[in-house]
Amino acid sequence: MKEDQVVEEPGFQDEEESLFQDIDLLQKHGINMADIKKLKSVGICTVKGIQMTTRRALCNVKGLSEAKVDKIKEAANKLIKLLGGGIESMAITEAFGEFRTGKTQLSHTLCVTAQLPGAGDYPGGKIIFIDTENTFRPDRLRDIADRFNVDHDAVLDNVLYARAYTSEHQMELLDYVAAKFHEEPGIFKLLIIDSIMALFRVDFSGRGELAERQQKLAQMLSRLQKISEEYNVAIFVTNQMTADPGATMTFQADPKKPIGGHILAHASTTRISLRKGRGELRIAKIYDSPEMPENEATFAITAGGIGDAKE
Repeated sequence: MKEDQVVEEPGFQDEEESLFQDIDLLQKHGINMADIKKLKSVGICTVKGIQMTTRRALCNVKGLSEAKVDKIKEAANKLIKLLGGGIESMAITEAFGEFRTGKTQLSHTLCVTAQLPGAGDYPGGKIIFIDTENTFRPDRLRDIADRFNVDHDAVLDNVLYARAYTSEHQMELLDYVAAKFHEEPGIFKLLIIDSIMALFRVDFSGRGELAERQQKLAQMLSRLQKISEEYNVAIFVTNQMTADPGATMTFQADPKKPIGGHILAHASTTRISLRKGRGELRIAKIYDSPEMPENEATFAITAGGIGDAKE
């Protein structure tokens, strides 16, 4: 990991984890120092700054041709994380995909990264993990902790784990979650539910029970939204996919859709679809977001959790 540490300022993680990304990082993506200095001369000092500047304005910078500007924009897009630097607090972020697309790996990685201090005076904090499918593995957290050079025991101590056995139990656990958030105000930063719909799928089977399932689901999501806003926490949920019986009529490229219907779709502020790429590569796509453009990013599943895809 050492060669990645370009930003020498104290308090910043390596570039993967920092939301503030120094423009010097563009060197790694083939932009020369002379061009980086030209950008700095007009006050653009961060990767985000490039994203916020139009191509036209960049072409007006002395010494930057259109071809160079395109190359700079492309390099900046590679460096900026798909979600613009993290998971939004006071909101529900949903990642859905088929089996082995990285949903649980993403959940485990967030258990560690949410504890790390970051940009904007983010102090790091504790996490609650509600497990509905027995997917939680403390050993994975140890491997991910090694990647970020943090203490195993400290990482595990900061994750409160609860296993839910029925959809009713899952709802009851939210009372416990709210009580914990209230007991230690400002300490908890993230609530993960992996996966949100699994138990609803088991407890309410068949079309006859669909209305009741959706009603119970709506109550749970309403509770989640209130908890996230009341205690200023981020909520990350994973979800499964199912065949869409109506898709054959509309010639969709992908006849599968996330389960939970409109109720879950409306409750999730940001939805990310995950799909398999080559080997251990996975592709994440912004499926629905109020402020992020539709965009894709490729990532890899590594021993240390979710990581950058190596070219």
